[in-house]
Amino acid sequence: MSAVLPADLLEAEQRTVSALDAVFGGSRRGRWMVTWRFEGLRVMGPALRLARTLLDSSRPLLVAFPDAGAAALAKRDAPDLADSCVDFMQLQRDPAWADRGQLLLLVGAQPSDYETVEAICNLWKEPVVLVNGRLEDAGVGIGSVARSRRRGFLSTWSTAFLLEPLAQGALMLERQKEWELFRCDPDGYRWIQRFEQRPDPEQIDAALSPSADGLRQTLGAVDRLIDDLRG
Repeated sequence: MSAVLPADLLEAEQRTVSALDAVFGGSRRGRWMVTWRFEGLRVMGPALRLARTLLDSSRPLLVAFPDAGAAALAKRDAPDLADSCVDFMQLQRDPAWADRGQLLLLVGAQPSDYETVEAICNLWKEPVVLVNGRLEDAGVGIGSVARSRRRGFLSTWSTAFLLEPLAQGALMLERQKEWELFRCDPDGYRWIQRFEQRPDPEQIDAALSPSADGLRQTLGAVDRLIDDLRG
C-alpha cells in the first residue's frame, strides 16, 4: 500500500501528534526527533501548537528554547503556555527540573547546544522530543570527537516523524515505520518506494531517476510490443 504525504503543515502536525502518541506508549523514557523541513518555516509557532495539543491530552510538559530571548518570545506569543516555557540554561543550572515528571520539548537545538542538551537529557526521566533540531556538527568532521558523538549520545535518538524535501521529491517517516520516498511530478507528489532504513543519496537518486539500463529495458519492451501488434 502506498503512502500519502501530508497536504500541508497543519496535517503534518496532526500526524506528528499521532506518531508521538504511538512511540510514547511503548516506553516511559525515550528520545525522539520531530523534523518538519517546510521552506521558510519558523518553528516556534508549530512547536507551540504541538505543545498545546499534547497538554490538552493530559501530558504535562516543558517547552525549552536555546536562549532566554526565544523563551520570552514564546511566552509573549502563547501566554497560556508561559508557565511551561523555559530556556536550555535554566534546565542545566537546576537539575530539579528533571524530577517534575514532565515531557520535554527541545525546540531548535543546534550543534552549539550539543553539550547543554546532552547534560539535560542525561538527567531527564521522562521522554524528550527534539523539534527541528540539529545536534550533529558537520564542522566536527570525521575525527574521534565526531565518532564518539555518533556512537554515544547521538545514537540514543530515534525519529518519530520526519518530512524532508529533496531536489526531486520528498522523504517521510512516521511512527517508526519504513522510510517513504516520493517523487515530485508535474501533477504533484507521487509515492515511489519504501525503505527499511533511511536511504542514502545514491539510493534516492536511483529511485527517483531510472537508470539508463532500466530505460533501455523499458524501450526494448515497448519495441517488442509494437512488433507483436504489427504481427
